[in-house]
Amino acid sequence: MARLNVNGKVREVDAEPDTPLLWVLREQVGLTGTKYGCGVAQCGACTVHIDGAPVRSCALPLSAVQPSQKITTIEGLSPDGSHPLQKAWVRLDVPQCGYCQSGMIMAAAALLKNKPKPTDADIDAAMTNICRCGTYNRVRAAIKTAAGDTKTASLDIVHVVRG
Repeated sequence: MARLNVNGKVREVDAEPDTPLLWVLREQVGLTGTKYGCGVAQCGACTVHIDGAPVRSCALPLSAVQPSQKITTIEGLSPDGSHPLQKAWVRLDVPQCGYCQSGMIMAAAALLKNKPKPTDADIDAAMTNICRCGTYNRVRAAIKTAAGDTKTASLDIVHVVRG
């Protein structure tokens, strides 16, 4: 048995120590918002926060997570979808297929926590998640909108619309 603090609740899970955290969250805890993408920590669909830092959960074994660490999944970001990033994502129609979006939002939330007014370079450095649909300009605009920078956010959307 392992003990995890997930979204503010302590949970006991029965899984092998080498089981990736992603599968523990999805199958043992029942939180399916965190997605499986590549399984090798490249795409970022499985991004969660551990003590506020973005982590790719598909490559992190359960044994590497300490009971004192706080895990936050997309379900724990806000109970009702009211996080500024979630609102910006909806307002700007960021997702197409949507599969990568929970990981994108989690990576963006960690960025904004550390840099409340990120530059384009900050966004480029932090947002290494892969989106098959190519919504990167909308992701950038949503991050800027959530940070209160609507002027340059709208320029990013213009690039999407005009190509």
